[in-house]
Amino acid sequence: MKILIELPTWLGDTVMTTPALENLFKAYPTAEVTLLGSYVSTEALKSHPRIQHVWVDHTKSGGFRPWKVYQLAKTIGPHDLAISFRSHFYSKLLLKLTDSKERYLYNKKALSNTPSTTHQVQKYQAFINHITGKSDEPGKLTLPWPIKTFEKATLGINPGATYGSAKRWYPEKFAEVATALADQFDIIIFGGPSEKDIAGDIERMVREKGVKNVTNLAGKTTIPELCSTIGGLDLFITGDSGPMHIAAAYQIPTVAIFGPTKHQETCQWMNPKSLIVRHDLECAPCMKRTCPIKTHACMKEITSQEVIEAVHHLIKQS
Repeated sequence: MKILIELPTWLGDTVMTTPALENLFKAYPTAEVTLLGSYVSTEALKSHPRIQHVWVDHTKSGGFRPWKVYQLAKTIGPHDLAISFRSHFYSKLLLKLTDSKERYLYNKKALSNTPSTTHQVQKYQAFINHITGKSDEPGKLTLPWPIKTFEKATLGINPGATYGSAKRWYPEKFAEVATALADQFDIIIFGGPSEKDIAGDIERMVREKGVKNVTNLAGKTTIPELCSTIGGLDLFITGDSGPMHIAAAYQIPTVAIFGPTKHQETCQWMNPKSLIVRHDLECAPCMKRTCPIKTHACMKEITSQEVIEAVHHLIKQS
């Protein structure tokens, strides 16, 4: 049996599919599995022992996209079962053009009447249960990359959020937190290629306070390296982001700062060593990429002291 799986576009969403994928693999233990998705999503899972083939979807980049989708589908070819964790038109088109026997597309609207406390991991599992006919429960998040070992206790700071600026806390506040904790931890600043500036600002501000044990890895890691490095941390401070879910997969003690997004839906899954810092405002969660009322109060009003206190509580708890 051959199974084609299209992953979500975003890194965090891809990590949240992993409990459902593990149950899918158990349901079809001898299937030949092909992964399809964005570069970051396929990089995260490409070394999983059940994956035989990996295709990166470049159909967005230039040219007539329907034609490029057609070419990709014909290159991938038919499968007995084709599944997409995306609900986009082009995902539906691609699965159809592969001429696969059975095709299933994740439908956000079909799950829109679920309780607000339903986690995205549970939604993905419900989708897979519909396919397998089982009633499996999702387990922990998993990633296939080995854990990096550090000589000293290490704190990770992740100021970025690919989805939009509304999810980002402020560099000067991250710097204040890092400075306050630098006597207990070596500091690593994470970020993607588009987040070099904010990471550089944090590094500069921390060094101006006399902190020397800081390393800036923004834009310098591959996805596997990012996973391995986060997996070796003693503590992680982050916004609602892909790296936050990576930390959950490795059960890293985490303080997550939430503003415009639904914390009950996308918080760390099954990580008991995780705390959320957020303010309960009338305008939040707005689920917007940028603040629609131009105040950004949901993030601006969160103080560095609140996050430091959450860290100390987490350390005591751990």
